[in-house]
Amino acid sequence: MTLSAERVSWRRGGSLVVDEVELTPQPGETVGLLGPNGSGKSSLLRLLQGVSRPDSGAVTLDGRDIASLRRSTVARRIAAVTQHAETHTDITVYDVVRLGRTPHRGPWGQGSPDDHRAIREALERVGLSDRADRLWRSLSGGERQRAHIARALAQEPRELLLDEPTNHLDIKHQLDLLHLISNLDVTCVVAIHDLNLAAMFCDEVVVLHAGRAVAGGRPADVLTPELIREVYGVTAEVTAHPVSGRPQITFTY
Repeated sequence: MTLSAERVSWRRGGSLVVDEVELTPQPGETVGLLGPNGSGKSSLLRLLQGVSRPDSGAVTLDGRDIASLRRSTVARRIAAVTQHAETHTDITVYDVVRLGRTPHRGPWGQGSPDDHRAIREALERVGLSDRADRLWRSLSGGERQRAHIARALAQEPRELLLDEPTNHLDIKHQLDLLHLISNLDVTCVVAIHDLNLAAMFCDEVVVLHAGRAVAGGRPADVLTPELIREVYGVTAEVTAHPVSGRPQITFTY
C-alpha cells in the first residue's frame, strides 16, 4: 500500500480548492498533477503531505488516516519540495541537505551513522557534489532548487511530493531532474505545468480543474486535444513520438 487521497475536499479562505479528489498511486509510480493555475494542485499536495487536513474524506498512509499518525512517522515516509522552499540562514549546501535527516535523529537529536552517506548520495544525484561546501546565498536559483530536492532525497522517503520542481531550471536540468524522479524507487507525485514533460516522464497523470479531478490515467489516454481545449482553453495537436510512442503536444492557439 502507499499514500492515497480518498474523496478529499478542502476549503481555504472560504473557497473550495479541492473537491472530492481521489488519488491512489501504485508503489514506485510517478504521478503527474496537471491543471491550470488555481486548479488545486498545490492544495492537494498540502493534504497529501499532512500539513493541512481535509474538511471531508481522508488521506491515508498504508491504509491508516495520516491525521492519526505521529508527525515523526509521517516525516520518515513522506518528503516534500514546495514552490516556496527557502533557507534564509547563511549555511552551506551540505547543511541544507542535512536538514533532510532530521526525521531520522534520535530522541536527543543525535545523528545516525547513515547520515553522511545519505547526504553524499543525494548531492550526487542532483549534481551538486562540488557545491557541498558553498554557502547557500552563493547558489543560483536553479542550484537552490536542486539543493532542496537533495534535501528531500536525503530524507530517504518512500513517498516524494514535488510542487513545480522544474521552476527556475534550464532545459538540461529539467530533463535531468525528471529523469531522476521517474527512476527513483519511491512513489512520486509531482505537480507540473509542462504537458510535454509530464507526457515524457509520468506513468500516470491526474488533471485537476477548479479543484476537481476531471481525468486520470496514462498520458497517452488522458492528454487529448479535447481535454486540453476544455481544461486549458487552447487548441493543441497531439501526436505519438516516433521512438517512445508517448504523446507530443503542439499548441496551435
